[in-house]
Amino acid sequence: MSAAESAVETIQREMTIFARRARASAGRMHPELSLVSYTLLGHLEERDGCRATDLAAHYALDKSTVSRQVAALERTGLIERRQDPEDHRVQVLHLTAGGREILAQVTRSRRAAFRERLADWPQDDLVRFAAYLERYNAGVADTD
Repeated sequence: MSAAESAVETIQREMTIFARRARASAGRMHPELSLVSYTLLGHLEERDGCRATDLAAHYALDKSTVSRQVAALERTGLIERRQDPEDHRVQVLHLTAGGREILAQVTRSRRAAFRERLADWPQDDLVRFAAYLERYNAGVADTD
């Protein structure tokens, strides 16, 4: 195995570990919020609302999967449906005030966890790591 192949294997393994840790830490950040819920809330905040079908398309998920997640977020009062002002047949999902607050709490907690985990890293390493992540994610299709 070449050095490049070995490096790719290591990257894949370490990113899988990172993803597992992210899923596990989501429940510790807020008991009501899974990683999927946090991701959907973040998307709704970033887009200032969207349709459930747009969420399904963006994350390449089955509509029924998104429907269950949306229903759970609605039951907990984190999101609400509003009629689209341009097309009254369409309902758009938006964060409620409670949804915004919980998302902000989790975001603050996650940032604090990252800062703590990276506190001993030299600034040059942090800057390089951030640039590598941006470069890696820039090459990813929007539905990955």
